[in-house]
Amino acid sequence: MKNRLKVLRAERNWTQAQLADALDVSRQTVNAIETGKFDPSLPLAFRAARLFGLRIEEIFYDQDPAL
Repeated sequence: MKNRLKVLRAERNWTQAQLADALDVSRQTVNAIETGKFDPSLPLAFRAARLFGLRIEEIFYDQDPAL
C-alpha cells in the first residue's frame, strides 16, 4: 500500500517522532509505514485521517492516487 504520510508530515514540518506521538505509535512504526514496509491497521489509518483532516483514501492508496 502506498501513502502520502511523509509528504503530509513534511508539509507541517513534523518529525517522525512528533507524528508518532500524535498517532500514539513508535517512530519506527511511522518510518515503516512511510517506506511501505508496514500497512497501518484500520484504527491507525482512521487516526491519521482525523489528524490530517482527510479521508483515509486521500492518505493511503493501492495505486495511482489520482484514481
